[in-house]
Amino acid sequence: MYLTLVERLRAGLASHIREKYGVELAVVLERPPKIEMGEAASPVCFELAKRLKKAPRMIAQEIANSFGKVPGIARVEVAGGGYLNAYFDRGGFWNEVGSSQGLKPLPYSGSNVAPEGATHKAQGKELTAEGGENTEGGAGAQRKAELGGGKIPAGKIIVEHTSINPNKAAHIGHVRNAVLGDTMARTLRAAGHDVQVQNYIDNTGVQVADVVIGFLEMEKRTPVSVKMMAMEPRFDYFCWDLYATATNFFAEDKARAAALRGATLRAIEEGRGEEAEVAETVADSIVGFHLRTMARLGVAYDLLARESEILHLHFWDAAFEKLKEAKAIYKAEVGKMAGCWVMPWKDEKEGSTTEDTETAERNDDEENSQDKIIVRSNGTVTYVGKDIAYQLWKFGLLGKDFRYARWKNAAEGETVWATTSMKGEADAPHFGDPAVAVFNVIDSRQAYPQAVVAAGLRALGHEKEADHSIHLSYERVVLTPRCAQELGYELTEEEAKRPYVEVSGRKGQGVKADDLIDKLEGAALAEVMERHPNMDDAERIRTAHAIAIGALRFFLMKFTRGAIIAFDFKDALSFEGETGPYCQYAVVRIRGIRRKGAEAAESDGKRAAVTAESAAKFLGGADGAVMWELLLAVGSLDSAVDAAISAQEPAFLAKYAFQLAQGFNNFYHKHHILSEGDAEKRAFLLEMTEVVERELVRVLELLGIEAPEKM
Repeated sequence: MYLTLVERLRAGLASHIREKYGVELAVVLERPPKIEMGEAASPVCFELAKRLKKAPRMIAQEIANSFGKVPGIARVEVAGGGYLNAYFDRGGFWNEVGSSQGLKPLPYSGSNVAPEGATHKAQGKELTAEGGENTEGGAGAQRKAELGGGKIPAGKIIVEHTSINPNKAAHIGHVRNAVLGDTMARTLRAAGHDVQVQNYIDNTGVQVADVVIGFLEMEKRTPVSVKMMAMEPRFDYFCWDLYATATNFFAEDKARAAALRGATLRAIEEGRGEEAEVAETVADSIVGFHLRTMARLGVAYDLLARESEILHLHFWDAAFEKLKEAKAIYKAEVGKMAGCWVMPWKDEKEGSTTEDTETAERNDDEENSQDKIIVRSNGTVTYVGKDIAYQLWKFGLLGKDFRYARWKNAAEGETVWATTSMKGEADAPHFGDPAVAVFNVIDSRQAYPQAVVAAGLRALGHEKEADHSIHLSYERVVLTPRCAQELGYELTEEEAKRPYVEVSGRKGQGVKADDLIDKLEGAALAEVMERHPNMDDAERIRTAHAIAIGALRFFLMKFTRGAIIAFDFKDALSFEGETGPYCQYAVVRIRGIRRKGAEAAESDGKRAAVTAESAAKFLGGADGAVMWELLLAVGSLDSAVDAAISAQEPAFLAKYAFQLAQGFNNFYHKHHILSEGDAEKRAFLLEMTEVVERELVRVLELLGIEAPEKM
């Protein structure tokens, strides 16, 4: 509701300024730091002052005196040197928010007022909605999704996330990817978008090849024995260790490693020999493990897009021809990339001199040089090349479509579709409809390859699609020294003093996702058993699971995407402070109040109805400040959703959930809800708790967190 009123106010002010002064202006609105200053403020008069050559406060007074009625806005006042501060109609706000039964849509506007506590960039300055007074420089919060400078268009949106190499067990870093992508998909759906969630399965890449080499060359196993092992419950853990061992094996002899990898990759890509057979066994089995792990977190997918089909269904061949025809790539003849098909970058052009090429290569670091390679000199395609073909398909630009079949290793009770080289199933959904925007959730270290993919689209003339290819990046998850030691890592004295310890899947270091969830569930179960000794076992397990997943998902989401997360078991398991369990417990507390309130109503008679007039009475005055701020927070979920999408930052939702839970707890401690003697006020207080519960449950659902009945 908050966003709706802000948009009405914005439109009303813009129209009034246009009619009164003949000036077309984009009206910026922000949330004042104190509730006494109103619910929305605009510095528009400072911009008008430059145009009209008049004092900002004089213009503000003229507008306040002549501004017409806007539904939901009680009044507009002048503040400071020329701010316009708007005050909401509290009774009307209650009618829209407090008495609403059921859920309203959460619109996405593309530009909004920042939620309380949000920090963002505006007009070259970092601003925060917390603290500070209205100042001329404090112009606010018009953020737009980075989609060619505009908001997300109508149509299908693809969110690709998780996309773990299917060669070992999932770890905590993969969980951050999945939770981020899942929350973004949930949020986009809540805002009314048509969202399709895809999980890209790199089943023909180097990481799978390394494990295949580990089985065939190091372990000397047959394809049959690998198939038997793949049926064991901890096969993904075995591959975790084998991958680390293979990494050490390759480091011993780089020439041997290059030869083995090259031959194995060719066999896998061409689908021939023992290498391809073992690769299929490993990848398909590991994907099944990954899906079951993610299902524990409440993460699901619409489509598994397998890299093998990009090759076998000739997606790459079609993309390769398009790239060559458009001269978007060239074959390097000299230097360390000789024989490779390369994407020109920066000042590189096809036909550049040997000296130019060698200079460019020297000036580029090793990793980025490799990312520009689309086809290796041995003829195998890099993952960047396959990503270009995949991205073209997402936008409907390839002129081809996959075949689809149900995935045989899906989590219990779930139907997941996957691409296939075999005959597709007739009742498969139509996944091939073009997307209008694509969110690729990949860590920040992949920024350069993602830029190469976008450059490929631009080189083919698809500027709009390149602009609508969003790299939803995020930073690493590392370990606190305490956590690393708990996991058995031996740290030097210097490492133990560092703020965090790096982890590496290649070295076999890290927190496996299932181990993490198991430990969290175990700790939560112990807490539940202590608090509820009479709870039956099934409910204890359900409750412990909800608490554990809530703690983990919230912990990963409360940090902005650009923050490195130093994971620590103690911090993640905490039930106090800015945590998932804190938010969940607010819901549990409300449900307890509601049960007791219902029991009291049975003996006292029907609860009094709450009208706009009675709500306005209780929300006004000094005693109503806490209640009004809480109701305003209840009605601000639409603003938090809008901010999360506009800034592509789901952390806004975690912040909103915590602030709403915190606001309720302040309200709970200030007001004696069940023992309130005034029947009319008691009815209002009880209804207030119910609307808080409704929106708190709603935002927790967006975060993928369930609120249990008891904790």
